[in-house]
Amino acid sequence: MATLPESAGFGPEPALPPPHPTLIPTVQIAPAKGWPSGATPVAAAGLSVNAYATGLDHPRWLHVLPNGDVLVAESNGPPRPDDARGIKGWAANLIMERAGATAPSANRITLLRDTNGDGIAEFRSSLLTGLNSPFGMALVGDQLYVANTDSVLRFRYQTGDTGITAPGTKVVDLPAGTINHHWTRNVIASRDGSRLYVTVGSNSNVGENGMENETNRAAILEVNPATGHLRLFATGLRNPNGLDLEPLTGALWTTVNERDEIGSDLVPDFMTAVQDGAFYGWPYSYFGRHIDARVQPQRPDLVARAVVPDYALGAHTASLGLAFYRGTLLPEHYSGGAFIGQHGSWNRRPRSGYKVIFVAFANGRPVGGPEDVLTGFVDADGNALGRPVGVAVDREGALLVADDVGNVIWRHIGEELNDFFRVQQTDHALLEFFFRLLYDGGDFLRFQ
Repeated sequence: MATLPESAGFGPEPALPPPHPTLIPTVQIAPAKGWPSGATPVAAAGLSVNAYATGLDHPRWLHVLPNGDVLVAESNGPPRPDDARGIKGWAANLIMERAGATAPSANRITLLRDTNGDGIAEFRSSLLTGLNSPFGMALVGDQLYVANTDSVLRFRYQTGDTGITAPGTKVVDLPAGTINHHWTRNVIASRDGSRLYVTVGSNSNVGENGMENETNRAAILEVNPATGHLRLFATGLRNPNGLDLEPLTGALWTTVNERDEIGSDLVPDFMTAVQDGAFYGWPYSYFGRHIDARVQPQRPDLVARAVVPDYALGAHTASLGLAFYRGTLLPEHYSGGAFIGQHGSWNRRPRSGYKVIFVAFANGRPVGGPEDVLTGFVDADGNALGRPVGVAVDREGALLVADDVGNVIWRHIGEELNDFFRVQQTDHALLEFFFRLLYDGGDFLRFQ
């Protein structure tokens, strides 16, 4: 049971009480239920939310193309026979089943298109099929990169494509195998497109499967897409997922899921600017030099240079999605800040996460506390109606949220603008008058 409020695990200096390991891990998860017809999450004051697309198959990650099309990775974990051995593996499988995470993977990238500007995707198609637990996507020129669980593939893409049938070209292999404890792989390109950055989570909680099974894992890899050469860019990151470039500085930021089973208050997930060559502690320490005594033998040489993350995101919140806000559709308050999709806890009592939060930035750094922007994913009976994962900003500046339990993509905009779109759909004469007034000005009025 937590002894601190959830808020104590946020910010640049979170509370870090003594570890509290137990013989039996704390388990409290919101069983996956799905949304009743017509129901939506709860938007923060000044914002509204609608379903951009429904009826998807475990949508996990999002990528917005320059023409406004939205790509969705419909995906789940691959078979991992060696990850389910023993009592612990059996228990983990039960947890995932209750969370709605055991269905076969669709292995598909779906394309969504809003054809009339009403904030709802009227058109969808299967852009890519036959993938292997796909997750992250990145477009560089006419090359679309997709991160499978075991490789990065490259596909030729032309603006407006709704289906790609040509086989992809393998850029680089990624760590996978029969354990593959954290299967998600995200990818982002550098500003000039010359490098790709790929997330690979650890193969264990704290190295219990042997450090020989952690090669090129718990890390962000830098890949040269022209040659396939990779190197370790940053290490000691237990399970990095979200990736984005901070708009002001261009620095690479990531969200990271930290370790479990040392109490409901430990260890906070975090987001941080990723330093080239830096080590962030896993598995030997957390949040800098706080030693995890479960890991033997220890590595004091690595602990001594462990970097303190920039901003904690709460213990066990499963902070996955990360998107900096570059648009103008939402209130000015959100400009330049970070939206984070928190999938929700299993190892905390009471539960944490299960929402989308916002952290303001100033001069390229996070400031202030987290703000809830999308909540209501858990009902009064403790069931998960949905669970937010990936977040992205669409071409118009709305926030998109992938919900892998609700099988929905939610779209977040300002209330005033939503009212305008309702007018657009119900009173075309008024809309025509507005635009004629806007573009014709006084000439229009003089001739009435």
